[in-house]
Amino acid sequence: MMKRLRRYIMTLNQWRIQRLSNRNFLIVLSILVGILGGLAAAALKGLTHSIAAFLQDEVQWEYKYYLYLFFPLIGILLSVVYVRRFIKSKQMAHGMTPIMYAISRRSSRIEPHNMYSQIITSALTIGFGGSAGLEAPIANSGSAIGANIGRVFGLNYREITLLLACGAAAGIAGAFNSPVAGMIFAIEILLPEFSIPAFIPLLMSAATASVISRLIYSEPLFHLLTDDWNLDALFFYVLLAALIGLFSIYFSKLSAAVNSWFAGITNPYRKVWLSGLSLGLLIFLFPALYGEGYLAIQQILNGSYHALLDNSIFSGYSQYGYLIVLYALITVIAKSFASLITLNSGGNGGIFGPTLVMGGLLGFAFAYGLNLTGLVSLDIANFVVAGMAAALSGIMHAPLTAIFLIAEITGGYMLMVPLMIVTSIAYLINRSVMKHSIYTKALAEKGDLLTHEDKDRTVLSMMKLRYVLEKNFTILHPHERPMDRRYDIIHTKRNIFPVVDDQGKLLGIIYSERLFEILLGESNERDKTVADLVQKPADTVLVDANMEVVMNKMNREDIWILPVVDKSGIYMGFVSKSAVFNKYRALLMRQADYLG
Repeated sequence: MMKRLRRYIMTLNQWRIQRLSNRNFLIVLSILVGILGGLAAAALKGLTHSIAAFLQDEVQWEYKYYLYLFFPLIGILLSVVYVRRFIKSKQMAHGMTPIMYAISRRSSRIEPHNMYSQIITSALTIGFGGSAGLEAPIANSGSAIGANIGRVFGLNYREITLLLACGAAAGIAGAFNSPVAGMIFAIEILLPEFSIPAFIPLLMSAATASVISRLIYSEPLFHLLTDDWNLDALFFYVLLAALIGLFSIYFSKLSAAVNSWFAGITNPYRKVWLSGLSLGLLIFLFPALYGEGYLAIQQILNGSYHALLDNSIFSGYSQYGYLIVLYALITVIAKSFASLITLNSGGNGGIFGPTLVMGGLLGFAFAYGLNLTGLVSLDIANFVVAGMAAALSGIMHAPLTAIFLIAEITGGYMLMVPLMIVTSIAYLINRSVMKHSIYTKALAEKGDLLTHEDKDRTVLSMMKLRYVLEKNFTILHPHERPMDRRYDIIHTKRNIFPVVDDQGKLLGIIYSERLFEILLGESNERDKTVADLVQKPADTVLVDANMEVVMNKMNREDIWILPVVDKSGIYMGFVSKSAVFNKYRALLMRQADYLG
């Protein structure tokens, strides 16, 4: 079966090479990626919401809300068990960061299982109440679809990367029914140096996915009725943006702290129990934390502010306006912890959805709280929408995505000017403190971030030392004499010889000039052993060292070549500037292809 499929693909590939240009073929593939991405988005939304609806509506039991203490635990546990049982690597990428890592470090290669495993694990996690969003899993699934289709047809790095971005755009477009936002998301997050040729495939893929998803699962995310915005409220939009900008800094730092804390727990099932029970307790106290949390936002947009307290132990106090404001603010803090706990515990989901919910609740608390004073009369729904856009822009460093996504999913195109204002301010405030977004911070710290501000550092960060390691050197041993290895020394093409002991450890080096003097009788060291002649190298390089560190050592010592060892001192080979420059040129050409 697989052999027949391969033969069919090869035949199809040969036909398209003869009949279609690469540009036209990419458009055809982008439509295919859009169809599959739309189907994946519809499947994920349908499966997740079916699980949630069954647990919340079909389970009729007087005390069923006490099960909220255990639903998240069950969902995360099932997700972890699935990964450890069915995913060979026992690990699965979560969030948008792995997609960016695949582009910069793995030649846009994404494991095929992500096409379906992202859907399964995120549906289990979020359907059972995990406080996360669906956008990152579907973007991962779409990216895997695009990257693997490109690889099947033998496309180059640039073309595979473009299809990967098409898949991510299709996933976002299908998940939110927002084709423009999907396309802009791919450009802003995955293709920071946008080129015009990438526009058409991205547009086709996002539009196709949106149509397919809407045909299968047409339920809109939010309903918003708004005629316009009041110019008198401009100052309050600016103030809201500033407050959410500060909140985005808090959330970014909290994310790093929670990630670091969970990284110290090595047992995956200990993470499940600890996070599952903690998350269950939070959801029991704040039911709006269940799943994505969009229902609470829609209820607020509908004017049902008291619904935020419904089904909670505080439901009897829903008539007190200031208590609703306080509860909303506490829910925001709880949501920030709940979403990070979900994502770090082994559950699968994204931070996109929680960001929208937190921003919406902050916008609601801000406007509703001011209205209660009687000093102003703000349109609460408009401020909820503006809060969502501001939070997304600040935390994700994606102002354009925030503007168009919120406008599309709410229908709030009349709010375009306030959206532009709040997204810009929140982004600038966060960027003034946090150089990198929540997606790129981890990559930047490891030197794996593909940026275009410093191309030298970017290209060096893409380079792995093992790919430029040279091993064709003649190895000498300490007990040998130069005359014993006369033939090897004379016929080698290298002018440097590593000296290695019986355990493989590097003892030092000898240059060919000194050995030739001995072999030609121009030196009185004829009877000396290699151990007597060996000299310490100027420096050594660890095999897992960052290439920027390697080049800094070479420039500091003004040398052309350095020996490479592992952490135990075992000799691995040499790294030379010539090999680095050759690889640098190849990567620079590939990066140019990526930029289009």
